[in-house]
Amino acid sequence: MTPPQFPEPRLGAGESGAESGAPAVPASAPGAVPAHVAIIMDGNNRWARTRGLSGVRGHRAGVESVRAVIKCAAERGVGTLSLFAFSSENWKRPAAEVHALMELFLMALKREVKKLHERNVRLTILGDRTAFSHAIQQHIQRAEALTGDNTGMHLVVAANYGGKWDIACAARQLAEQVAAGEIAPADVDADRLEQAMAQSGVPPVDLCIRTSGEQRLSNFMLWQLAYAELYFSTLLWPDFGAEAMDAALDDFAGRKRRFGMTHEQIEAQGA
Repeated sequence: MTPPQFPEPRLGAGESGAESGAPAVPASAPGAVPAHVAIIMDGNNRWARTRGLSGVRGHRAGVESVRAVIKCAAERGVGTLSLFAFSSENWKRPAAEVHALMELFLMALKREVKKLHERNVRLTILGDRTAFSHAIQQHIQRAEALTGDNTGMHLVVAANYGGKWDIACAARQLAEQVAAGEIAPADVDADRLEQAMAQSGVPPVDLCIRTSGEQRLSNFMLWQLAYAELYFSTLLWPDFGAEAMDAALDDFAGRKRRFGMTHEQIEAQGA
């Protein structure tokens, strides 16, 4: 199935407009704000379990962190914020938990989108939507239509998404174009593959945050994370608020990003 394509990107606060792949100018200056932050929100179940609560309560508590992080990112000038809400592997979880997550997703689409719109945030849902209920698919379309002309931060919510799925869909799309004679095999390169991916139209990830102490990517935005700085927090997601987000952004601002160049080349470029 062909992945949904993003609308033509509009630059919001903090977006550089750089071409895809490694940024032309490394964001290594003191105080630099990442144009694109991606977060693997992990630890809702463990947070609930340590409190003797159901996993659903943990997911509901995590919504508060989502609100706080979105607000903080927008205020700090982050151009694109991507949140890993539900992976394609999460369908393997207990049926009751999956059902509760779908109900929470639908509720968020109904209640939170208006607030995002009021804050000039543009929302995109990234992933295979065909597995969702008709009601969820309808509300996704309405949410994207309502916020589609907003010029502030771009919020990307990955739901029923997997990085391997994304790359495979793009490869199949190019294979079909080759088979139809629309392009030659020699025309297939990294740029063309990226243009065929669901996340086409957003800048590469500058900073990837994962909570709960786990240190893996879990099949999230594998292509876009090629040059990303990684930041691992021991906090469980419901405990990760604005203060923790500020700490992650401050840590990024202090890093030197080389993209294959030497320290001397970076210094000369900065000058």
